[in-house]
Amino acid sequence: MKVFRDPVHGDLVLPAELLALLDTREIQRLRGIRQLGTASLVYPGAVHTRFDHSLGTCAVASRMLDVLEKAGVGLDPEPRRVILAAALVHDVAHIPFGHTIEDERRLFPRHDSPARLRRLLRHGELGRELRRQGLTEPVQALLEGRADPPWPGEVISGTVCADLLDYLARDAFFCGLPQRYDERIFRNFRIQDGHLYLEAEKDGIIREDVVSEVINLLRLRYFLTERVYFHHTKTASGAMVSRAVEQATRMGLTLEDLLSLTDERLLALLETRYAQDPVVARLTGALASRRLFKRAYVLTRAVGEERRLELVERFHADPDRRQQAEEHLLRRLRLAEGDLVVYCPAAGMQLKEAEVRLKVDLGPPRTLASLNIPEVAVLRGKHEGLWRFYVFVAPERMGRVRQISRECEEYFGQANHLPALQSPQMYLGL
Repeated sequence: MKVFRDPVHGDLVLPAELLALLDTREIQRLRGIRQLGTASLVYPGAVHTRFDHSLGTCAVASRMLDVLEKAGVGLDPEPRRVILAAALVHDVAHIPFGHTIEDERRLFPRHDSPARLRRLLRHGELGRELRRQGLTEPVQALLEGRADPPWPGEVISGTVCADLLDYLARDAFFCGLPQRYDERIFRNFRIQDGHLYLEAEKDGIIREDVVSEVINLLRLRYFLTERVYFHHTKTASGAMVSRAVEQATRMGLTLEDLLSLTDERLLALLETRYAQDPVVARLTGALASRRLFKRAYVLTRAVGEERRLELVERFHADPDRRQQAEEHLLRRLRLAEGDLVVYCPAAGMQLKEAEVRLKVDLGPPRTLASLNIPEVAVLRGKHEGLWRFYVFVAPERMGRVRQISRECEEYFGQANHLPALQSPQMYLGL
């Protein structure tokens, strides 16, 4: 047994049999992958890593299992070991700046795809150690959502789960934001019909204190999304990284290369092996001196749902059309390659925590969203309203921002939503 001192949760106790997993090359690599990507360019303290988060998720999972056992869930040592091992390795397939490269720029499949997980869990030092301990198949099944019953997987990656409860506390702490959930929420985890839920009922009467604490989790999730995850400067810097990586993939960079890299090693690789490309050189040089791109054109959900989904289909799901848009704007504006980046996030902006299952009466557990609590509906709506389509440009080009804005309005067929650059004319159609 080993004790780690964690600034968020205090002492974290790791069972001795899991230390061998922790010391594999694949898990140690996570020390070099920041949890929040480029957020440290906005919040200097946000330098915590996926290694820290993995330890924290394992510790939170252990705490949840302790509560379930006290509530009468019979849990043998072996299933517990599988759940804690899965919590410890759940982020092993992350690549540097993974969310912006995979989810936003869509250059590679998601880190939690079965093929990616299988590769990391069955090969290398981690694969050998999992096989030695007889953990390969049960851990893989749990992380792929194939656990039967499903509740062990829900402990790690459900709606309100160990992953969420660690990263909400950890991200707020390292960003210096004084937001925290009440840890008494841990007391209320239960299992029914093979699924995890939160007990919010006593003697047939709803426990408002438990419900309000779950709503507080939604508030914290929204707060961090607004202030950190979708902060426009973090988004711009992430778009710069992913655009540089996209350019490098056209020159031979592969997912296989990224699976062994850390954040700094990826940036160093871009600055050396691919430095002859003007786009890569332009973007990595600007990142190195924090000359971050600025917003020249912004669209919000005010465009309407039909138009928003059309933008997503064209410029998020279709990289060729996004490239065509960038090339058109560069040509029209006579800008150099790498001076402009089109950024379009996915359509989905759901606050999935609203689907957490609560038992509020003598009937079966129900989702929080189904309780029709006005504040929950407001939070879900505000969260969905954080969607933004951007055209970012190099800071030295901002002297021409009105011209850039007009060209974007002409090309995308929609007036700029940036207040300082709004045009009186609204365009129709894309």
